[in-house]
This record gives sequence, C-alpha cells and structure tokens, in this order.
Amino acid sequence: MSHDSAAAPEAAARKLSGRRRKEIVAVLLFSGGPIFESSIPLSVFGIDRQDAGVPRYRLLVSAGEEGPLRTTGGLELTAPHGLEAISRAGTVVVPAWRSITSPPPEEALDALRRAHEEGARIVGLCTGAFVLAAAGLLDGRPATTHWMYAPTLAKRYPSVHVDPRELFVDDGDVLTSAGTAAGIDLCLHIVRTDHGNEAAGALARRLVVPPRRSGGQERYLDRSLPEEIGADPLAEVVAWALEHLHEQFDVETLAARAYMSRRTFDRRFRSLTGSAPLQWLITQHVLQAQRLLETSDYSVDEVAGRCGFRSPVALRGHFRRQLGSSPAAYRAAYRARRPQGERQLESEGQPVPVPAGPPPALHPEGGPVPPQTRRAPAALAASASGAGDGVREAYLAGRASLPGQRSAT
Repeated sequence: MSHDSAAAPEAAARKLSGRRRKEIVAVLLFSGGPIFESSIPLSVFGIDRQDAGVPRYRLLVSAGEEGPLRTTGGLELTAPHGLEAISRAGTVVVPAWRSITSPPPEEALDALRRAHEEGARIVGLCTGAFVLAAAGLLDGRPATTHWMYAPTLAKRYPSVHVDPRELFVDDGDVLTSAGTAAGIDLCLHIVRTDHGNEAAGALARRLVVPPRRSGGQERYLDRSLPEEIGADPLAEVVAWALEHLHEQFDVETLAARAYMSRRTFDRRFRSLTGSAPLQWLITQHVLQAQRLLETSDYSVDEVAGRCGFRSPVALRGHFRRQLGSSPAAYRAAYRARRPQGERQLESEGQPVPVPAGPPPALHPEGGPVPPQTRRAPAALAASASGAGDGVREAYLAGRASLPGQRSAT
C-alpha cells in the first residue's frame, strides 16, 4: 500500500539545479546502520541491469560522517564519497539511521537541505525518515516509517503527518518508507515513476519480488506501547484498556481512570502517542477481533461480543473500514493461506498450533504502524488498509491473498 500525495505532481515538477543529474542517485550512509536496509538502494540503483530492460542509474555511495562506518553486524565500510557527492545527485537516499533518539550530524542535515532546495528528490527508508524529519524536510508533509517507531516520530516531530499503515508515502520530492522490505517497494516505485511499469517489472523479476506489493504494515502490528510511554502514569490506563478489550467502555472511561477531564486526557494521550485515543481504541478492538478470527472458531457474533463491540453490526462496520473486508471473508482468506497440513489437522479435529498474535515484524532493527487522508496522525497501533485490487504477476499466480490489502497504486 502506498500513499501518493495530491501535491506530488507539483513537487515532482521542480527543476534540478544545473549541476545535478536526474540519473545520479546518492546513498547516504551512517555508522551503526543496519546492513540490510543500507544495501537495498545499492542493489536497486547500483547494478547495471540494462540487459534486462532496466535503465541504468549512476550510484554515488556517500558517507554522512567520518569513517570507517560500522554496520549493526560489526562490519566496517568505507564509502567512496563524502557529503560533497550529494551536490551532483538528482535523488538522495537515506536508507537508515542508527538511533531514533540521537540527532544526525548537522553537516549531513545541511547537505540534505541544500539538495532539496536545488530540486533533488529526497528519500528516507525506514528510520531514515528520522533524518529527513531532523532536517525539517517532512514538516507539514505526510510520511511513514517502521510501525514500531511511528509513534516516536509523530511525538518528536509533531508537524510531520505520520501514517504508520503505509508501506511507503510519495509526496513528490520527498518520499519515505516503512521498515526493511518496504524499502524495496519504494525503490521499485521510484524506478516505475522514472521509467515506467515495464522497467519496474523487469527489475522486480530480477530481484524475485512482487512489482507491487499490496497491503500495508497492519499485518505486523502488535499491541506494545512506545518505549517512551512506559514511565508515564498514563501507561497504566492504556495497559488496563488492552487487558479489557472484551468489555464495552469508551474514552470517557479511560479519562476517568486517569483522573482527567476528557479534553485533558485527549491532549495528554495524543502528546504521548501521536494518536487520538478514540481512533486508537477502535483500532485495538478491531485487532483483537482479527486475532480471534484467526485463532478461534467463534462465530462473528461471538467475536463481536468478546471484543467489546455493542453489536455484530458495529464490528462489521469498523472491520470493513479498517481492513476493507467483512470478518467472515477475512477468516476464510486467512485459513486459505495456512499450510495444507494444518488445514488437514483442523478438518480431522486435531489441535493446530496457531500463533497467539499477528505475524512478527520483518526486522526490528530495520526501523523494525486511520481511512486514507493526506493529513492522518500516527496511531499507537494503527488501523489497516482498504480493499485490494487483485493485481498479481504471473509468477505469483495461485498465491492466496488476504482481503483488505490494497495495491500500491
């Protein structure tokens, strides 16, 4: 799933300064960055695949600080270029940042600001969004990052409109992606934007990945709280809510447990999590229903009652708005995806091991998430996406997909 801003065409029309070239891509590396995320733009833009019909880019790997640069695995890297190389690039990619709590080097931030002022396209993969935000390039813009760090990004940079459901967000001259594999999605999107569907499809086949991955980050959500909320008194109220999702209660109940007025509670909750409490609460009820549909044989009516919804109608409405599917259709698609052996055990009445929660995030170090609006604030654990368009390449034929996953278009 992607978010293409309505402002993208206008932003994309900005002209590069005379010394910059559209085909030059600079990748800005820092010490302490994860090697997987760092290698994604190097592989996409740095390998000549013209024999496969992929137009060639010119790659400049640049050090954002003094080297040698050490990856999270302890490898030492020596970048062939420094910050001066960014001055020639039409696209600058920041694939990751080592810590969401420490500020990036000011020299690198200045280089990014100059590049943007001179018309370069600036891209932040995963936690690279924190670098773009620190440079002020995301102010007033929609953006995403790994769902686990989205609340922190929203809290630290309140002028950024963080949408943690998205795999990537294209706002024209500034683009951001979620964690790890979503960086591949965004890089493919850039190739598609520059050279069309055929070139992006050819590259995807070389990488053995879908040319357009549907869905968003919602499958990888968990119910954990942002690290920064742990010591706050409000954390106890939020923890209580998560333990009582089977009951019917509203935000006023939570405000009363926090000994706050509704207005004060709303303001305090949003400042800590980047999310409106009502949207967060609805999302948690839907996530709980999603888990029960995956791991139990309760009827939809029973699931509604066990997840705090006032009626099955309320469950169906919220479920469809957030996941783009009815609860029954979601359960059927989920079970169709399970291995044949598990389905056979289930049909024979034997117990089948089923994970207690949603699938884990792909890579916690990689960064590792509300209806589609251009200015959607981050949710503590955000809602899921809209309905899918069924786009699949030939080599993906026959693979079942969950409803509620939307194309990257």
